[in-house]
Amino acid sequence: MPVRRYRRESNEISCCLKYFIFSFNVVFWMTGLVVLAIGIWAWTEKDMFSNISKLTFIALDPAFVLIVIGTITFIIGFTGSVGALRENTCMLYMYAIFLLLIVCGEMILGGILFVLKDKGWIKDQATEGLRAFIIHYREDPDQQNLIDWIQEDWLQCCGIEGPKDWDSNNYFNCSSVTIGSREACGVPFSCCKRRPHEIIKNKQCGYDVRKEGSQTDRYIYERGCLRAGEDWLDNNMFSVTFFFLLLTITKVKVLISK
Repeated sequence: MPVRRYRRESNEISCCLKYFIFSFNVVFWMTGLVVLAIGIWAWTEKDMFSNISKLTFIALDPAFVLIVIGTITFIIGFTGSVGALRENTCMLYMYAIFLLLIVCGEMILGGILFVLKDKGWIKDQATEGLRAFIIHYREDPDQQNLIDWIQEDWLQCCGIEGPKDWDSNNYFNCSSVTIGSREACGVPFSCCKRRPHEIIKNKQCGYDVRKEGSQTDRYIYERGCLRAGEDWLDNNMFSVTFFFLLLTITKVKVLISK
C-alpha cells in the first residue's frame, strides 16, 4: 500500500522563528508602551494637552518625541508579537511593511545627511534648534533639562557659538539687570566647568560670568555646542555608521526570514 506524504504548507512558520520573533517583539512592545506612558505623563504634568497652542518648535519637545517614538515602537512590537504568536500572516505582513518603511527611511535619511553635510543645511537646523532651546530655557522644564544635559554631560559646551548666545534669553540678557534678574549677564550652571574634587555642583556658578572683567575661561566652557557637536560626530563617525548599519542589517534579516 503506497504511503501518502503530506507536504508542509509553505506559509507555515517554523517554531523557532515563531518564538524568536514573538520574544523579541514582546520586549519591543513593552518598551514602546513604557516610553509612550512616560511621554504622555510628561505632557500631562505640563498640562500640554489643553495648551497645545503654547508649544513652540514641537519637533524638539522631548515629551512629544517620546510619544511619537513610543507609539511607533508599540505598534511595531504589537504586530510582530501577536502576528508571530497567532501565525497571522496579515499582521506579519504589516510588521514586515513597517520594518521596510523604517529601513527605507534610514537609508533616505542617511543619503540626505551625506549629501547635505557640507552645504550648511544640517548646521542651520541645529542652530535653529539650539536657539529655540536657549530662548525658551525657563519656559519648558523638559527642554531645560535637555540642553543642560547637552552642555554639561554630553558635549561640555556653552551656547551655540559660545556663552554670548545666552544673551538671547530674557533672564540671562545683560539688560535684564535693570529689572532685577540675578541671572543677568550670566549663563546656566550647565555651562560651568566642574572643579576638581567637587561633589555637589554650585547652581549659581554661572552668575555674572559674562560681565566685563570676569575671567570666564576659569569657570565656564568657551566652546559653542555647534562646534562641539561637529567634533563629536567627526570623532565617532565610525561608531555611529556601524551602529546604524548593524541595525539596518538586522531588520533586513528579519524581513528576509518572513
